[in-house]
Amino acid sequence: MLRAMHYSPLVFGAFCSSPLRVSDCFYGTGETFLFSFSPELQIINPIISCQVFKWTSENSFFVKGNLDSFAFGGGRGIFGLWLDGDLYHGRSHTCDTFNNDILSKTEDFFVHVMEAWALK
Repeated sequence: MLRAMHYSPLVFGAFCSSPLRVSDCFYGTGETFLFSFSPELQIINPIISCQVFKWTSENSFFVKGNLDSFAFGGGRGIFGLWLDGDLYHGRSHTCDTFNNDILSKTEDFFVHVMEAWALK
């Protein structure tokens, strides 16, 4: 699971059911998904918004990675979540694979904190 944090309390990322690897083509399964998590920081009655964007069966563009970038979801030449090779700059678009909202507040973003978790 990859989790990125923008310079706001917004957290978003991807869960991939396959180990991340360098590949010339997309790989993964329908268990892959994108998510966003946005806590509204207030003292009384904090609001937590969590969205999970599951596979739509529209295509099988789950994950693609090379030395220059990682991409999650796709269609029509855009990705649900794209991260550069340094994991510092990213981009998010609505994609056919997950029919997701834009995960960050803007299409282009800089990563403030990155976490990667391996689950067994």
